[in-house]
Amino acid sequence: MENASKALIIAGAILLAILIISLGIIIYRQASGVLNSNSMSEVDISTFNSKFTQFAGNNVRGAQVNSLLDQIQNNNVTYQDDTTRQVSVKVTAGTWNGTDKPDGKINGSKSYDGASTGTTYKVTYTTNSKTGLVDVITIADGGSSN
Repeated sequence: MENASKALIIAGAILLAILIISLGIIIYRQASGVLNSNSMSEVDISTFNSKFTQFAGNNVRGAQVNSLLDQIQNNNVTYQDDTTRQVSVKVTAGTWNGTDKPDGKINGSKSYDGASTGTTYKVTYTTNSKTGLVDVITIADGGSSN
């Protein structure tokens, strides 16, 4: 009988040790998650990028380019404190509604002329190699116009 009670005490001690170790691992994982909160999951990156990549192509109409510029501007205002999520614009298109083309990081009040709605443009993007997020949108002449 004495041996059986000692065996139960030892088994209980082992279960308690396993519980404490498991609790320590859970706390460690939660703490490391807080430290890495700046990193985004693949789904978050894909969702972020899709706001801009949907406009990429060779024959993008001017109205779509203007929508893209609005999307970039809204994004940059939303993430004004997080430079890793801000998107820059580079316009090399010759055909534009005015002389004030968007350049760099556009945010705040609209301070540029829009794309010509009767023209098509080529829209490309580059992603940051470290974050995987879209960081530069390039707008060039698409070649054809209506």
